[in-house]
Amino acid sequence: MSKLAEFRQLEKHLAEQLQALEALKGDVGLKKEIEFETKLRDLLAKYGYSLKDVINLLDPQAGRRAPVSEPKATRKARQVKVYKNPHTGETIETKGGNHRGLKEWKSEHGSATVESWLSK
Repeated sequence: MSKLAEFRQLEKHLAEQLQALEALKGDVGLKKEIEFETKLRDLLAKYGYSLKDVINLLDPQAGRRAPVSEPKATRKARQVKVYKNPHTGETIETKGGNHRGLKEWKSEHGSATVESWLSK
């Protein structure tokens, strides 16, 4: 991207952000929040309290509580699959497809053929 194109793109983003900022400046809800915050901070300064002090007054247990965590969802146990090679009579029991012998069979006979050997 050329420097000029990058400059124009940044200029466009800046104009959009300035427009959003102007829209927020006129928002009644924002003005009320700013007014509340300034009055609250002035009141705290007047009485020599901090935000932590107020939280401790209103909810003394807030600092001692452990964060609420959701119970871990356990995954369902995978089912054991039993493959029986009809040529050799050999069986392989596995829960996944990462078994060395199963991989050898699949490379030798093909994946679809080996999957047809599934007995459980």
